[in-house]
Amino acid sequence: MSSESQEPPLSSEAQSKKAAKKEAAKQEKLRRKQELAAATAAASNLSVEDDPLAVNYGFVPLIEIQSKTPVDVNEWTRVEALDDSVANKPVKIRGRAQTIRPVGKKMAFLVIRENGFTVQCLVQAQPEAVSPQMVKFAAALSRESIVDVEGVISIPAAPIKGATQQVEIQVSKLYCVSKAVPTLPINLEDAARSEVEIEKAIQAGEQLVRVNQDTRLNFRVLDLRTPANQGIFRIQSQVGNAFRQFLLAESFVEIHTPKLIAGSSEGGAAVFRLDYKGQPACLAQSPQLHKQMSICADFGRVFEIGPVFRAEDSFTHRHLCEFTGLDVEMEIKKHYFEVMDVVDRLFVTLFDSLNTNCKKDLEAVANQYPFEPLKYLRNTLRLTYEEGIQMLKEVGVEIEPFGDLNTEAERKLGQLVLEKYGTEFYILHRYPLAVRPFYTMPCYDNSNYSNSFDVFIRGEEIISGAQRVHVPEFLEQRAQACGIEVKTISTYIDSFRYGAPPHGGFGVGLERVVMLFCGLNNIRKTSLYPRDPLRIAP
Repeated sequence: MSSESQEPPLSSEAQSKKAAKKEAAKQEKLRRKQELAAATAAASNLSVEDDPLAVNYGFVPLIEIQSKTPVDVNEWTRVEALDDSVANKPVKIRGRAQTIRPVGKKMAFLVIRENGFTVQCLVQAQPEAVSPQMVKFAAALSRESIVDVEGVISIPAAPIKGATQQVEIQVSKLYCVSKAVPTLPINLEDAARSEVEIEKAIQAGEQLVRVNQDTRLNFRVLDLRTPANQGIFRIQSQVGNAFRQFLLAESFVEIHTPKLIAGSSEGGAAVFRLDYKGQPACLAQSPQLHKQMSICADFGRVFEIGPVFRAEDSFTHRHLCEFTGLDVEMEIKKHYFEVMDVVDRLFVTLFDSLNTNCKKDLEAVANQYPFEPLKYLRNTLRLTYEEGIQMLKEVGVEIEPFGDLNTEAERKLGQLVLEKYGTEFYILHRYPLAVRPFYTMPCYDNSNYSNSFDVFIRGEEIISGAQRVHVPEFLEQRAQACGIEVKTISTYIDSFRYGAPPHGGFGVGLERVVMLFCGLNNIRKTSLYPRDPLRIAP
């Protein structure tokens, strides 16, 4: 007999109730199925050819969607704009048939979705307006098909629970622009279901479909249509926009650097190496080298938003290999704190922007993946690496004095910082030099430490930054000490021989920022089409 704890057996009364509930659910599903079959059968003898109102519905011929006739796009109203201000007015919308519910042979309800907003539409047979054949057409549409709907807006007496817009369209015309396959590989209702809902169903003795992460990624185009995913990537868009707008306002110049380089930008084993017409090359782990060269080219302050490639990253718990980097480089006058000052202002502005401009998107994400709003200070907390180590030591976590923090230690420190300072966003600076890239400037008072910093959200690193070495001879020494062939980065080092100002910068992981701000548990949730050693499609 197993020594593991066993669930206590259900009493006969509880088993009976559970069985009765299951049977009731089964009968209800059967009833709905029979109702749908009856409605379909009743309408099956209706012929479109015999319908004088056939012009009001049907599939749009290919020739009509080959840009045959220019039209005024203002003929269409966005679903988002449908409210009681357009009551009793005719409208035309385009969207996806999210749900289709026939009610007998003379009535069908459609819920049409456009960019996350939904509206209920009623297709009801009426003499000289809507034929039973049109109702049949509506009922037979495949879910997720693209349709054009024309009709008049009405205000229902009771609230509509299944749609975001609290109006209803009395349909007069219905055209299918693009037909979806009858059976979708994943059901959007299943894909949008939260773990909380699934667990509640299990406790109630019911079984709900759980769509796993690999299945989601295999059918990513469908998975991305869920409200939570729509929210995630709209939030991500806002992060990129806020990042760009803040830096442009601070006199930064946006640049675009090559992603194929001759030598490693950071060193180490996490490099994608390849043959480039007989020459060794690799994909850029960051735009680091070219950011610094651009500072040498007198741009003063630069930033880039673009892809970076890493062969491994313990943060992901599996080896995700393509990210979106938000990278910054700037001249400094005296101290690397000048770079940290930009980080402080940038991220407080960014978080404020998300909380103000993405309320609906954050709510959509939280409905499926519940999370607490991020706690952050108006003036970002700064701790030295030694102070962080001391906080960990006080609770029994031992760290090598000149080693790096592992993921577990970073998370623990995040908990301690939250308890002591009331923030989930903070900066840890003056890291040991041994754990930083070759181009990092050592501290003036102790060469075991460096003028560098990491930034954390909810105990996870999102930023790595530092003052850079801008003295070419010293840079060569540092590269050699880190095992990098100097000749592979000679053009980079040479750029400092022509006069280079003191400078520093940082790199941010876009997917990390969104994942941690939204309290998500997997970085693949914030990567639009993830790429890793096991996935290069879709």
